[in-house]
Amino acid sequence: MSLLCAAGLSKSFPGVRALEGVDFDLRPGEVHALLGENGAGKSTLIKILGGALVPDAGEARLEGEPLPLGDPLAVRRRGINIVYQELTLVGELTAAENIFLGREQGRPLLRRREMARSAQELLDGLGARVATDAPVRTLSVAQQQLVEIARALASELKVLILDEPSATLSGPEVERLFAVLRGLRERGLGVVYISHRLEEIFAIADRVTVLRDGRHVASAPVAGVDRAQLIRWMVGRDLTEEFPPRAPTPGGVVLDVRGLACPPRFTDVSLTVRRGEIVGLAGLVGAGRTSVALALFGALAGVRGEVRLEGRPARFGSPADAIRAGMGYVTEDRRRRGLFRLLSAGANVTICYLRSLARLGMLSPGRERPAAAAAAREFDVRAPAGLAQPAGTLSGGNQQKLLLARLLLRPRRLLILDEPTRGIDVGAKSEIYALMNRLTAQGLGILMISSELPEVLGMSDRVVVMHEGRTAGELSRAQATPDSVMEMATAGP
Repeated sequence: MSLLCAAGLSKSFPGVRALEGVDFDLRPGEVHALLGENGAGKSTLIKILGGALVPDAGEARLEGEPLPLGDPLAVRRRGINIVYQELTLVGELTAAENIFLGREQGRPLLRRREMARSAQELLDGLGARVATDAPVRTLSVAQQQLVEIARALASELKVLILDEPSATLSGPEVERLFAVLRGLRERGLGVVYISHRLEEIFAIADRVTVLRDGRHVASAPVAGVDRAQLIRWMVGRDLTEEFPPRAPTPGGVVLDVRGLACPPRFTDVSLTVRRGEIVGLAGLVGAGRTSVALALFGALAGVRGEVRLEGRPARFGSPADAIRAGMGYVTEDRRRRGLFRLLSAGANVTICYLRSLARLGMLSPGRERPAAAAAAREFDVRAPAGLAQPAGTLSGGNQQKLLLARLLLRPRRLLILDEPTRGIDVGAKSEIYALMNRLTAQGLGILMISSELPEVLGMSDRVVVMHEGRTAGELSRAQATPDSVMEMATAGP
């Protein structure tokens, strides 16, 4: 018996066939994984199930009754709740206020203490170290993700749909999330789980459905498939190596950091990055990794300690200073803090260099367009409608390559990559990894922050581990194992 089922769903947008005759079903007490490359139709499918989109054809039913398609509030009241990859929190409200937004307790006077207590219980169950009275805008992306999940769990649930819920979470946080999902499964609820992390599918899912190019490719019990089969279904071909081999020949030290501190974000960080190597910065959510990157890039005030760039003291008052000095930074939140989503893909490449592309104080299309086109070709940015296409409409992998093309339109000494493959599919990940290898082969140093331990181990030449705002230690590629990294991340030096 199906709890939630969809039959013959089709949906088109101008120039794009997003779904074509897709069937899907979710059983009670099941975690059903939904896989596919970016652009395969996963987001369109769950938006239809959540009432945010009306299909051109087909129907969806919950417990045998038709869903009120096109009415998200009515769908939520029926018991379907979605946590989208792009968060929907209100930044000026507190964590507790966001969790109970639209479901406030008490009329006419709100029972704030009761809501705060319930919110804290939900957050504690997820292992989130979040104060319920903290404005959401002050929280990290990972903490905001946990608040979003807590908000979904606070409602009357029959079906929970999670779109890349673990993209910013580290190992222990993911395990707590999985414990919650197993509890929902035992209560007979249904969970639809979307993730590009294939190891998670084997850890939590009962069945898997794969979409490709808007069509249903396969559905099967997870116990009956392996990783290679899932990749073939998703991309239509074999990927012989998930992480390409590296043969680094490190040169001189390009970045030397000693005793860096920016209380209360982090208190004592030391590390080095050499030319031609990738240094992974690992640690649990909240350890301070992103704050270190922002401090190095001139985006935080009150920073202490010693930073040298190619042997010279460096302390940047702004990101613009860091860019002029030859540094580049790719943010973990590309859609809100990296891209200008409404501008064209070409404009996103050149936006940092408008002065050099101008003539007599006016931007010169004759200079800008060739520069953008050359960078897009070099980084294989694929825009179906050309570089005039809005950047926000590109796939996640192409958005990430667009940011790299922007940073590397001019020579760089050091590149900081914060969650370089967050929310992108396995095929696009392979392309990003190949780009990283090419850049280091050209002598660029890369400091990579990642919550994906396989990515840290597969791409790093050395791993620096952080614990509660301090560097807990450094591991060579040979020394770095899941156990050794997690031991440092949880126990400290």
